[in-house]
Amino acid sequence: MTTLASIADRELVLTRVIDVPADKLFKCWTTPERLHEWFCPKPWTVSHAEMDIRPGGSSLIVMRGPNGEEMPNPGVYLEVVPNKRLVFTDAFTSAWVPSEKPFMVAIVEFEDLGDGTTRYTATARHWTVEDRQAHEQMGFHEGWGVVADQLAEVAKTF
Repeated sequence: MTTLASIADRELVLTRVIDVPADKLFKCWTTPERLHEWFCPKPWTVSHAEMDIRPGGSSLIVMRGPNGEEMPNPGVYLEVVPNKRLVFTDAFTSAWVPSEKPFMVAIVEFEDLGDGTTRYTATARHWTVEDRQAHEQMGFHEGWGVVADQLAEVAKTF
C-alpha cells in the first residue's frame, strides 16, 4: 500500500504565506486569459491557455521561451475545490487519454489564514525519484518561487 510517507522522496513542495485572500489566488489559477501575466518565470510566457476547470476537465497551457520555442502542457483536472484546492496531472492529455509519459501530479492548495493572507502550497508529486530529481535540477524551487511572487502581484489586481 502506497502512503504519503512512502512517496515523500518523489515530492517537491513550495509553501508561502501570501498577502492576498485565497479567492483571488484561486481566480488567478482559473482565469486562462491572465495566465500570461504570472504562470512562467520570465522571460518565458504563456502563449496559449485552455482550461475546463472541473474534475475530468482538460487543460492546455503552452509556454513560450525567449527564443520562440514552445512547450505544450496538456493535462486533466482531478480535483477542484473552489478557493481551496486544485489537483491536476499530465498523466492524461484529455478526457482520460493517457499521455506518452506522465511526469507529475500537481496539488495547489490555498489555506485562508483569516487575516487577508493565504498559506499557498504547491506540491509536485512525481512517478519516480528520477523524475523528481530532474524537476529539482530544472529549477523547481527557484522557478515555482518566482511564479508564486508573480502570482501574488497579479492576484492583487483582481
